[in-house]
Amino acid sequence: MKYAVAKKITGMLLIGSLLLSGCQVSLSPQAREAAAAVDQADLPSLPPGEQLKSSFSDPRLQDMIGIARNEALQLFIDEKTAEIAVLDRESGQIWRSNPADREQDGIAAGINKDLLSSQARLSFFNNQGQSSTVNSYTDSIGHKQVSYEAMPSGVRVHYQFGSTERSIEDLPVKISKERFEQKLLAQLDKAGERALKIGYTEDKEEGIYVRIDKALQGLQLSRALKAFDTAGYTEEDLAQDHAEHGIDQERSGPRLFMMTLEYELDGENLLVSVPASGIHFPEEYPINTISVLEYFGAGGMNEEGAIFVPDGSGALIHFNNGKLQYPGYQQDVYGPDLTMKLREAGSAEAKARLPVFGLIRKEGAFLGIIEEGDAVAVVNADISGKLNSYNNVYPSFYVMNKSDVTLQASDMVRTLPKFQKKPTASDFVVRYAFVGGEKASYSGLAELYRNYLLQTGGLPEQQAGKEQAGIPFYLKLFGGMTTRQHMLGIPYDSTEALTTFEEAKQILSTLTEKNVSNIQVRYAGWFNDGLHHRLPDSISVDGAIGGKKGMREFSDYAREAGIGFYPDIALLNVQSKKGFKPNKEASRTLTQEPAVVYPMNQALQRRDRERSPSYVLSPNKLDQVTTEMLDEMKSISKAEQAQSLSLKDLAEQLNSDMNPKKLLDRTEALGVVTKALEQIKQQAGSVVAEGGNGYALPYVTGLTDAPMNSSQFKLEDEEIPFFQLVVHGNISYTGSPYNLSTYTNPRQYVLKLIEYGASPYFAWFNAPNHVVKQTDYDDLYAANYEQWVDLAAEMYNEVNQTNLPFAGRSMKSHESLAEGVYRTTYDGGGFVIVNYNDFPIEVEGQSVEAQGYVTGGEQL
Repeated sequence: MKYAVAKKITGMLLIGSLLLSGCQVSLSPQAREAAAAVDQADLPSLPPGEQLKSSFSDPRLQDMIGIARNEALQLFIDEKTAEIAVLDRESGQIWRSNPADREQDGIAAGINKDLLSSQARLSFFNNQGQSSTVNSYTDSIGHKQVSYEAMPSGVRVHYQFGSTERSIEDLPVKISKERFEQKLLAQLDKAGERALKIGYTEDKEEGIYVRIDKALQGLQLSRALKAFDTAGYTEEDLAQDHAEHGIDQERSGPRLFMMTLEYELDGENLLVSVPASGIHFPEEYPINTISVLEYFGAGGMNEEGAIFVPDGSGALIHFNNGKLQYPGYQQDVYGPDLTMKLREAGSAEAKARLPVFGLIRKEGAFLGIIEEGDAVAVVNADISGKLNSYNNVYPSFYVMNKSDVTLQASDMVRTLPKFQKKPTASDFVVRYAFVGGEKASYSGLAELYRNYLLQTGGLPEQQAGKEQAGIPFYLKLFGGMTTRQHMLGIPYDSTEALTTFEEAKQILSTLTEKNVSNIQVRYAGWFNDGLHHRLPDSISVDGAIGGKKGMREFSDYAREAGIGFYPDIALLNVQSKKGFKPNKEASRTLTQEPAVVYPMNQALQRRDRERSPSYVLSPNKLDQVTTEMLDEMKSISKAEQAQSLSLKDLAEQLNSDMNPKKLLDRTEALGVVTKALEQIKQQAGSVVAEGGNGYALPYVTGLTDAPMNSSQFKLEDEEIPFFQLVVHGNISYTGSPYNLSTYTNPRQYVLKLIEYGASPYFAWFNAPNHVVKQTDYDDLYAANYEQWVDLAAEMYNEVNQTNLPFAGRSMKSHESLAEGVYRTTYDGGGFVIVNYNDFPIEVEGQSVEAQGYVTGGEQL
């Protein structure tokens, strides 16, 4: 849908010697009327709307009218406040957009009180890059700037935020002590004096009064404006004060914003949409984010329940947990966009892989599924006791991003904001799905989401019924690495073998002899100069590990032995500049530099800028590179054989390109990436990928480095396998390689695999460990296979015996039975209970050994 942005608000009025363009100014009544006449035609106007007709009513929602219903739900709205409510006809559960008892909130005050009555909040920038917000209650309902349209199964609400009234820009930033006291204070009564002394502070050293922007909001701003008017302060005075103190403040037009919210019943769900065509804003005030239904279903201080957030494998935040000293939860869906300036996130921080969130009460729960705009979505959550008395979770969406450009000349440094060239080209749509009391749990929400994905083609077909020799054993082999060598003092790059194809056969033969079956090999560093390979638009198998002939022989060996062979390829991160032109082929940041990513220093938990970075491939180039890569793979493999592939980054990250000439925002980049995934799936047949972002799930048969834990943010209370509950039985998966993970106790690793229905995973090479020391690959130290192979076989045989009966079956539920004790139940009734404690425990009629587990139920 075409994104509609308000035309730039322009009006040119000559006042004295001051030329103002596209600005709102403090004017005489006559001049203000002239300005309105000039500008009004360009201002977005609030649609006239219509009087809504009540189709039904309910005594529990006395102030609301019923506007849409079906067999499952009824939708109500209050025309005075624009708040809505959804009634689940079967359970009787009522879900409100705003808390019913918010007027009794003893914590919220001022703007935080108003937000409890709001359905939408916009954050926006001014021309200095400073951020402000408006919300639908204070800035729309408060001005009676809302209109309604009936829809066949719902209602459309139009909001206008702000007004053409004067703002803080009509007050001087600085004014001399003499003018402040004689021109203003001397002309005012005590109330007027007090208003100005609240809004201005004296700088005795400079002999001036300085405006306090934080103090001049709401009622205080109105009082200050009135005081200036009473003192006879004019537009000429404002220009004089700004000129005297060197204030070059660009004056902007009215801060008027428009937004439309649509509510529709769709079967058992509520669809909430923000159409792109309904978003309007002045160019002077670009919208940064839109937050929707911040307090939908919010739980009060006297309620029991939990917030579900998609952090890693999933996490719960218990209502009223008292963790007031910790920040609220906030994560970008699909992780950060690498073209944006990133905060330094530790490697332990998991990503939000799925575009979902939820809220759970005993009597019922809801799951929010972000259907459109997920690529630019943020999930936010917080507890009661901070700003108000409620526990809430909600989505936000990026509309326009900002970065800063620093200019330096001689001793002067100036920082200017740089904005995204055009807004996000997407509607924002959230589906709210509801479950009754018997399924009001994270397991119930996971089942709901799983069914949704199956109905919409979001998961591959189930693997149940397919005979398996065993659960997968995932193995990542490192082929070669490029290092800097010297000959006669002249440096050159050399590709050094870590594992040749012949050595790989020996490793796999050793594993097979130890009864490890269903081996799935990701072979990394096999082409274009090893692990940090060149762009795969052309492919040359590295001679150091055996060349094309060696690869074909290894592929034949793997096929005959029933071993999966997945050559690993990075498409989004270009790790070598050979044959790559960053200025043309890399994504651009907002400051128009090629986007780069430096390796993480695991010891210091920050980016290591002394090592070579990788470049972020522009999504504009991805289609071409994918096509060329697949053509190259055809020439390497035998024509009659499909070449399975391992994808290092295509399911793991999502990046935009901020180049204004060919801008692709993150929602547009998502379309390019899913097209590439579909193309790869069609040719390769079998695809293993790292990560597991939600959009990639339909195209993969296996996942490594899938989320097996949350980030364990301080606000969170429980780590849950929501991701596993959704995908088990359709996609096999594993977490990080054991020998490169933070696990120090192999028993804890085995218990986690059993609890989460996952497979073992190791990452090895054949060379001695010391060959990677003091290289760019020193994080692979201790990856020599010989020291791990016996442990790997032991782990596999134990986990395989326990998990194989559940392979290909969906995971029905997961629950905590006691501290450190968890039960996972599968389709058909089979279950496993895991005890992480150092002591045995009796639970649910089962005796479970220390750091042990038991299985039961129907397992076959």
